[in-house]
Amino acid sequence: MIQPGQLDPYQRPPDNIRNVYKKYQKMKPKDLEKDPNILDIGIGPSAAQWNGLSIIAEFEPSRLERVFQSFASPTQGHTYFDASVPIYEHKDIPGLQIIPSLLPPEVQVMLLSKLLHRDLSNPAHLTNIHTHYKITYPPESSFFSHSQKSSNFAATPLEPSVHRPLTVAQLLTRKVRWMTLGGQYDWTKKRYPDSVPPVFPSDIKELLEGIFTDTKAEAAIVNLYSPGDTLSMHRDVAEECDRGLISLSLGCEAVFVVGATSKEGQERILTLRLRSGSAVYMSGKSRFAWHGVPQIVPNTCPRYLQDWPADDATGQYEEWRGWMSGKRVNVNVRQMWES
Repeated sequence: MIQPGQLDPYQRPPDNIRNVYKKYQKMKPKDLEKDPNILDIGIGPSAAQWNGLSIIAEFEPSRLERVFQSFASPTQGHTYFDASVPIYEHKDIPGLQIIPSLLPPEVQVMLLSKLLHRDLSNPAHLTNIHTHYKITYPPESSFFSHSQKSSNFAATPLEPSVHRPLTVAQLLTRKVRWMTLGGQYDWTKKRYPDSVPPVFPSDIKELLEGIFTDTKAEAAIVNLYSPGDTLSMHRDVAEECDRGLISLSLGCEAVFVVGATSKEGQERILTLRLRSGSAVYMSGKSRFAWHGVPQIVPNTCPRYLQDWPADDATGQYEEWRGWMSGKRVNVNVRQMWES
């Protein structure tokens, strides 16, 4: 078993793994549907794909019910599940747990709202924008409270000769690519700062730890993707423990490539199609596997998220209706320390 601190964060992935990534990066969306090597458990794997795939455990509905009821506070009498939720694993990547239908639509909506209304508006949670800009935070609770047509600048450049100021529409539509929660990962130095991190949002922490009980939610990177965006192949090696990584998908579907090298030196590579509400838990031998996102599949956001953040019940954010229809939000959660 590889131990924390043994891996070089700057190492390039093996060529075979990189080549699979490049293949799917170049593939047209219509061809993804016909590719027999993409494992799409969300719609039920084919007979060929079942070879090597097995159900290793199940989440009991009563347990998930308690976690989701606490997080989303539904109307009285509402239930989310009437059957167990299966956890899949493939023999080629032991420890890579795949849960295709974990988060119910109501929980997905609530999680999005907490992340992008509340947490994105908290200056303690750094984003990719902070490297080159000073952000003007809204007096309201959300950036989406601003008009999409506003010409006021939400971010002013630290070096005006290099970067242009950004309106809130520019900021939210394309420029914000990621946000950190808890431990503030430094992408340049590829490590966590020595300073005490901001507090991880307690309700999201309880949600995550209530489901994935072996991992403490101490740091997260929330990625905001649009079709055409990618995440290059990498390993998460900055943490000082080997507890499993949690990855939640919201919105548009993604192609996810994961690869590891066996004791015999043979590379094992899986390509998954991740749908909204699905989860991947990288534990055990898969904890330090190479992984990346070569493609976001356009026009695949589920109907129940397409209008977000517009809220029919309150009439809020109507001007931003449909923003989520072209986005994928991925919540990547890690435990930083063993103690």
